[in-house]
Amino acid sequence: MTPEFLVTALIVVLVPGTGVIYTLATGLARGPRASIAAAFGCTIGILPSMVAAMLGLAALMHSSALAFQIVKWVGVAFLLYLAWGTLKQRGAFDVSPEAGQRGAFGIALKGILVNTLNPKLSIFFLAFLPQFLSGNPATATAEMASLGGVFMAMTFAVFVLYGLFAATARRWILESPKAMLWARRVFAATFAGLGLKLALERA
Repeated sequence: MTPEFLVTALIVVLVPGTGVIYTLATGLARGPRASIAAAFGCTIGILPSMVAAMLGLAALMHSSALAFQIVKWVGVAFLLYLAWGTLKQRGAFDVSPEAGQRGAFGIALKGILVNTLNPKLSIFFLAFLPQFLSGNPATATAEMASLGGVFMAMTFAVFVLYGLFAATARRWILESPKAMLWARRVFAATFAGLGLKLALERA
């Protein structure tokens, strides 16, 4: 494992994407424990893409317009669902007492779906990980698994920091109805924008 891989992976993880936005919204609305559950779910959501890249399924998706379009539009629909729920103060941005009593499973499950339904993630792994392999076919699978595991660990650590940062601002946001309104609008617009960006992606 090279320093180049670690630096490149850290940059990729730090760049805000759908998972980061979901974790921030959850931490801001529901506190630190919920943000950790969101970070965990988003991290586990990487696993299908990593496995797909290892098995070559990402290449198949990239070459099959139909498979790519199916996954893409399901992902778009889910992002728009998150945008609507956020705007209506449900889902990731539900701050009601009932929401606080719900378990972490639902939060983590949505985090898993956020990354699993992103077809670009599996294609990214297919293009990203092979650059850092030794070139030995006998160890390629093990090396990809190792690199993917490190990438997932970095993702979880960074997402937890993002979520905890958002959770620290939670009290201030909740005490200001105006700030809460604008936070909902910003996160809803961000989810919708990410959905639009995904809709315009091509295999």
